[in-house]
Amino acid sequence: MAMRAAAAAAAARGGLGRRVFSTFNFAPPPNPAAAAAPPQAEPSTNLFVSGLNKRTTTDGLREAFSKFGEVAHARVVTDPVHGYSKGFGFVRYTTLDEAAEGIKGMDGKFLDGWVIFAEYARPRQPRPPPGENGAPPSPRY
Repeated sequence: MAMRAAAAAAAARGGLGRRVFSTFNFAPPPNPAAAAAPPQAEPSTNLFVSGLNKRTTTDGLREAFSKFGEVAHARVVTDPVHGYSKGFGFVRYTTLDEAAEGIKGMDGKFLDGWVIFAEYARPRQPRPPPGENGAPPSPRY
């Protein structure tokens, strides 16, 4: 209620017609995390697809990407408890050319109402054994 009263008072004073934005040029400081972005993955037949709708299925993913070549394997990663998509998946084509066409054809496009992103999959990084990441090892019962 107080916000409405303040807005009405500003309108009465003619305050809404004033410039709202500043002309000051502000440049945010450089972001060191953005500069250390991982390099592009090497071309492969395996694609990483992100931005998937929670209701996207493996069959739907396979069908969407099969327009650009022969899909050898498609998988939507799901939550084991609820069965819904975790929002990403993988598509494997039979050739590199088909994989490149799949990226070109589907990157930034809509699938099940959501914009998805397709890129070459990076190899999985090895996980450190428990206790070597600086945290104490979990107790064994």
